[in-house]
Amino acid sequence: MQTDTAAAPSRRIKELETVVVDVVVETPDTATLVLFAGNDRLEYKAGHFLTIDPHQFVALSQVTAFLEHLKGKPEPPRAYSMCSSPDERYLAVTVKEELFIPNVTKYPPLLSPLLVQQAMRGTRLVVTGFTGPYTLPPDVTSKTDHLVHVVAGSGSVPNLSILKFALANIPSLRHTFIYSNKTWSDVIYRNALAELTRQHPDRLTVVHTLTRETDASIYGPSVRKGRIGEALLRELIPRPSECLVYLCGPGISKWDREAAKEAGAEPQPRFIETTLANLRAVGVPDARIKRESYG
Repeated sequence: MQTDTAAAPSRRIKELETVVVDVVVETPDTATLVLFAGNDRLEYKAGHFLTIDPHQFVALSQVTAFLEHLKGKPEPPRAYSMCSSPDERYLAVTVKEELFIPNVTKYPPLLSPLLVQQAMRGTRLVVTGFTGPYTLPPDVTSKTDHLVHVVAGSGSVPNLSILKFALANIPSLRHTFIYSNKTWSDVIYRNALAELTRQHPDRLTVVHTLTRETDASIYGPSVRKGRIGEALLRELIPRPSECLVYLCGPGISKWDREAAKEAGAEPQPRFIETTLANLRAVGVPDARIKRESYG
């Protein structure tokens, strides 16, 4: 996970012993783990992430040791954004199973397949949290009345937390949630976003874009075919110099850079890089774009 370079305020990192009390299957490769953390006070901001150390899982011990031997260094904890809002009575993270693609990804994924496919009610997890700079500024209402969420795939996770918190606590903010996926079955939080739109019709507009559906219109008027491009951003951001944009999705990874360097080429732009260029083209100032990437 990569975020804007501005450092997050110093926070006390806390280790929590949690229990999975529910597993919500969002898509075939994505699950939300609802966690109970006892009587611990859960102080975090919408958009924060927590980390999970793979060394706590006996089932992963051999794979962990093998990867550490290959890499010559310890396996670090993995970061997962929370989809729960600070004013909700539970803690929840959404995990998308990473794939190992030979000649594309350097190492097979370690933790996400276990969390998505094998976590069940009663599973105990030690998590560390909470931190990250991908949060709303405390004076957000003095900066804008329009928050634009531009996300792809599991980039929707921290933005759902921000969206739920703002809808419940910052009534002057209206939201446009622009969400890109390959197919309709890949859309995480499809029902949750529809319900939030029903509850807040004057404050929330959700537009889905699908890149691999032959006829996206069959899923409703808010669903478009294709990618999030400059034309769509111009349509949905009428005052680009006055909004705040929260951009989250896949970006160029260090593996992409290494592969491109070996090939003597520049890495190909991904969702983050392409969308940043489109946002700049429609007139959104860089200072008004907050971004978080994964890859």
